[in-house]
Amino acid sequence: MGESILITGGRGMLAAAFAQLFESRGIAFTLLGKDQLDIADTAAVAAAFKEHKPTIVINCAAYTKVDHCEKDAVLAHRVNELGPRALASASKSAGARLVHFSTDYVFDGSLRRPLLPTDPIGPASSYGKSKRAGEEAILAENPAGFLILRTAWLYGPGGANFVATMVNAARAGKTLRVVSDQVGTPTYTRDLAAAALSLLDAKASGIFHATNSGQTNWYEFTQHILRVFNIDYPVAPISTADWFAIKPDSAIRPAYSVLDTSSLTSACGYEFRDWQAALSDYKPVSGLV
Repeated sequence: MGESILITGGRGMLAAAFAQLFESRGIAFTLLGKDQLDIADTAAVAAAFKEHKPTIVINCAAYTKVDHCEKDAVLAHRVNELGPRALASASKSAGARLVHFSTDYVFDGSLRRPLLPTDPIGPASSYGKSKRAGEEAILAENPAGFLILRTAWLYGPGGANFVATMVNAARAGKTLRVVSDQVGTPTYTRDLAAAALSLLDAKASGIFHATNSGQTNWYEFTQHILRVFNIDYPVAPISTADWFAIKPDSAIRPAYSVLDTSSLTSACGYEFRDWQAALSDYKPVSGLV
C-alpha cells in the first residue's frame, strides 16, 4: 500500500484481525495498545503522530462493555467520544486518513428492515450514545478524511466475545437463557478488517455499514454456535422483558439492527459472506477446540 499504518486498541480482537490481515499481505504497520496510547489524551496522540508519522490511522480502541457503560457513562464517553475526536483532529492536521468503527447501537431498533447509513439515529443506551457522539466528533473535526464502519455482534480470535462466552458456559454446565427477540447479524472480525482494507484501497470515505450477511437472533445464534462446536447442550429462549426481570441494570439493545451493507459493496466491490460460513471459519482459530 505504500502507507504508514497506525492501529490503536492494539490488544483487542479487531486489531488482531488487522494484524493478521496485514501480515498475510506483507503490509507494515504499528500496533499500539491502550497501555501505549491513551487515545483520549491529546498530548499522547500528538506524540504518537510525531513518532510514527501515520498516513492511515485505524482506530480499534473502544469501550465496548455495553452494560458497564450504563454504570460509567463518563468513561464510555471518554473512550468512545473524546478518543475519536483527538484522533480525527490529529489525522486532519497530519493529512492522514482515519478509519473508525461504530455500532448498530446508534439505532433505536424500531425499523423492521435492513438499516441504511442514512437512516434516523436514535441510540437508547449509554454505549450507543457514546458511539454516536464519537461519530459526530469525527464529522466535526475531520469531515473529509475519514471512514466510519458501523458493525454489529462482533467476534473473533484475540479477545472476549459472545461466541467464546457461550461455548465456555456450555462446557462449564451453566444454564443458558438467551434472548430470542433481538435480531441482528453476527460479524467476524477478519471479514470486517478485509472490508475496511477494500474501502481504503478504493479511496472511499464516509459512513458505511459492515457486517456479515443474513440475520438471526441471539437464541438462534447460540444454537448454531453450539452445533458448530459440536456441543449438545440445552439453550432456553427468553424475551427481552424476561431478561430485564433477571438483569434490570442491563443496557437497552435494539430490537432489530440488521445493517444494509450495499453501499459498502458499491463503493469498493467487497461482498460479505453469510454469517454461518464466517462462524465455521472462526472455529479452527478460536482457541476453543
